[in-house]
Amino acid sequence: MENKGTGTPLPTPHKKGHLQSTLVLTTLSASFGSVFQYGYNIAVINTPHKVGTGNWGPVFQVFKSFYNDTYFERHGRFMDENSLLLLWSCTVSMFPLGGVFGSLIVGFMVNKWGRKGTLLINNIFAIIPAILMGVSKVARAFELIILSRVLVGICAGISYSVLPMYLGELAPKNLRGTLGTMTEVFVIIGVLLAQIFSLQSILGNATGWPILLALTGVPALIQLLSLPFFPESPRYTLIEKGDEETARQALRRLRGCNYDVEAEMEEMREEERKEREEGRLSVLNLFTFRPLRWQLISIIVLMAGQQLSGINAVNYYADIIYTSAGVDPTQSQYVIVGSGVINLVMTVVSAVLVERLGRRILLLSGYGICGSACLVLTVALLLQSTVPELSYLGIICVFAYIVGHSIGPSPVPSVVRTEIVLQSSRTAALTVDGAVHWLTNFIVGLAFPSIQVAIGAYSFLIFTVLCILTAAYIYVVIPETKGKTFVEINCAFAKRNGVEFPEEKDVTMAEPHTPSLPSKQTSF
Repeated sequence: MENKGTGTPLPTPHKKGHLQSTLVLTTLSASFGSVFQYGYNIAVINTPHKVGTGNWGPVFQVFKSFYNDTYFERHGRFMDENSLLLLWSCTVSMFPLGGVFGSLIVGFMVNKWGRKGTLLINNIFAIIPAILMGVSKVARAFELIILSRVLVGICAGISYSVLPMYLGELAPKNLRGTLGTMTEVFVIIGVLLAQIFSLQSILGNATGWPILLALTGVPALIQLLSLPFFPESPRYTLIEKGDEETARQALRRLRGCNYDVEAEMEEMREEERKEREEGRLSVLNLFTFRPLRWQLISIIVLMAGQQLSGINAVNYYADIIYTSAGVDPTQSQYVIVGSGVINLVMTVVSAVLVERLGRRILLLSGYGICGSACLVLTVALLLQSTVPELSYLGIICVFAYIVGHSIGPSPVPSVVRTEIVLQSSRTAALTVDGAVHWLTNFIVGLAFPSIQVAIGAYSFLIFTVLCILTAAYIYVVIPETKGKTFVEINCAFAKRNGVEFPEEKDVTMAEPHTPSLPSKQTSF
């Protein structure tokens, strides 16, 4: 191509996206203000282990001490151990229950306010609980913490479904994996910062814990001030709003000037043509829609496998393993921070490798490491009473498990779940995805302590089996999605679903763009 006025060649627009500044800043603003809340609030409530001093015991967890001291002020006596355990279990479990509710209202919100709009509105569910938790000590009301856990759980439930959708639609196909893993990267950053701030020498003490809980509002404020300056998802703008020019402008900002924007616009029009043939799907329709049968099953398996593979159980059991290896209970907080650093580093490594090695190999290797670690951990826990040195093997297994989960099962499902469905069904599919994620999270947290009491170390054999089954499903069913368009990925599933899905190249050029008809279906 030449410039007719000067005869000099013009730069050839490229089809490969790069990390432009607008794309990077949009990702940082959207991620830090949303799924960061998930990681931070999962860790912050449990991290100050056995470092507080309560009136009824020499060494105790600071939040439980506040609960018991408040109860004493009201009733003139302390709670018995069972009552305190029940109240504390209620506090912890309110978060995933809020997450379930948040995941169920995502469909309505993203259809009405878009991806960016939903993330901005969602900050309400972070700022209000941050204020309530911050004043709970002054108000002498532990009920404010319980209520806040529900609200911040709603925030996490919404953001954990919306952010992968937003980032997956912002990213060019060659960077979709890297940006998709940012969901889990920022979850882990939230966990790690909660672990660091929860150290007794910082805020994990009797005077600092209200600030520790209230810090969850800071990322929400940052997002409120920054995200409005960045573009909405071009796919949402074009396919669902019918605003072609705004979508084109957003793409130019996200991709840079030397990029073939029109080629990507045509790809989105192609996706829209496919969707007009399908129609918009509600959650209930999704379960009976044959062309998406195996995509839906795959989403459920990926999200259930992520939680049922044992990550929360390993974290729950880690304190016992560290103590049995001779780690002082009051010093285990530093070991936990160390595991958080490993978790973050390996998740970032996964973000780098996901576009080089692909999704399948990271998932399969991750589940292989996790299953092996659980198997060896079972042996170490069973024999450590007769061979004390095996307690150190238990610590190695915990760290190996964290490495394996950080490589594949934690970050990669956020990428794949967005890629394997088209725009018209993505909202409904991610609603199902979020509900499965939070329900399995809640089930493991509720059931594992009882299972552990009943069968002890053998409980980790259950996770070994589940890791093997999940890996087998991925190997047999889920295709590699690296570098493919959304339409190409759905073509790969079409044969397994027993339906015809015309190849992209066989589709004739469409008539001039017309907006999609608004759905007459509800989100459910």
